[in-house]
Amino acid sequence: MRVGIIGHRGYVGLPAILGTLLDVAPSLGLTLAFEDELWDIAEGGERLGAPDTVQALFTLGGDGTLLRGARWLDGHNVPILGINLGRLGFLTSSSATDFEEGVRRFARGDFVSEARMALESCALDRDGNERCAWRSLNDVVLHKGGFARVVRFTVFVDDEPIGSYSADGLVVSTPTGSTGYSLSAGGPIVVPTVESIVLTPVSPHTLAMRPLVLPPQVEVKVRADDGPEELLVTIDGQVGTTFTGGETLVVRRARSSVQIVRFPGTTFFTRLRRKLGWGGLSERDGDAAI
Repeated sequence: MRVGIIGHRGYVGLPAILGTLLDVAPSLGLTLAFEDELWDIAEGGERLGAPDTVQALFTLGGDGTLLRGARWLDGHNVPILGINLGRLGFLTSSSATDFEEGVRRFARGDFVSEARMALESCALDRDGNERCAWRSLNDVVLHKGGFARVVRFTVFVDDEPIGSYSADGLVVSTPTGSTGYSLSAGGPIVVPTVESIVLTPVSPHTLAMRPLVLPPQVEVKVRADDGPEELLVTIDGQVGTTFTGGETLVVRRARSSVQIVRFPGTTFFTRLRRKLGWGGLSERDGDAAI
């Protein structure tokens, strides 16, 4: 099995983890291919090519690294094993202390591949021409820049106007992204297997606007009506473009899902309790704090 390796060079101990992966890979039948940013410090392995050249992907870092890896795959049906080298790592399945066992379990097939809904989005100019397009696992956010004023925009669902928003921005998220920026903005937690599109206004300037959970097959359009001369569209909190009044953001369910590796014995609610403190004190719930 040829495995792509994507990672964040800023984490302490990354060279040692790369060395361990190279040591154990041959006995597990794995060929490792490193992205350019890692290949020069891995001291072995191959260079990572196109997404269709790998059968699995390991991400070394935090949730952001896993999200970047999911976008890099660009819809290819490849399982992603996230190895957390940071603090939270809500989307990852292994930590820096147990990653070797996680890799061994993966190699012998002792894992479950969870299909996670993704989003496809694009920005249309005033004439309706597409100028940017993206895939995202977590969310698409339309928000203001450094202006201390609200943004006014109209939201359409399947071309039906559902309301005019006055807010700092709008988060359009997947169930996976419901525990990210959407949650911080007051949105609901959605179990990943409940496919849906969640609209969460950021600091809405009215009590009438609340988060909205939509069916996964709808198409969401957001049109900026006025406000600052320049807004921002951010994809998974990492990439994006500028956005001006009169332009339209279109978001819909992606045609292919993202495959996230999970190991038996760890559930979504276990991660909620341990990572986000869901349900009260971990001591009361019988979970050790992490």
